[in-house]
Amino acid sequence: MTVRRWEADPSALFERRLGKSAAELGNSKDEEDCPDIWQLDNGDIAVIGRDLTAAYAPRLPADVTLAPDERLVVIPGTMLSAAKKDIPDA
Repeated sequence: MTVRRWEADPSALFERRLGKSAAELGNSKDEEDCPDIWQLDNGDIAVIGRDLTAAYAPRLPADVTLAPDERLVVIPGTMLSAAKKDIPDA
């Protein structure tokens, strides 16, 4: 069994939105079309976006891999730009 250095904690709770909502940015018409970025109470980040794993998997850069339980999601660039002020420097 492989031990990962990091594992997602499914018991972590949503703490605060990073940036603006999809509606505020004009990226959503209704509640079923809502990409988003959230910080969880354990410090991890949850990203809600379109699952494009199948579309991108055959053309990933050589040093990028996806584990069987991982998905590649895409969000509007404006969402990440709007979240910049909420993301601390490393």
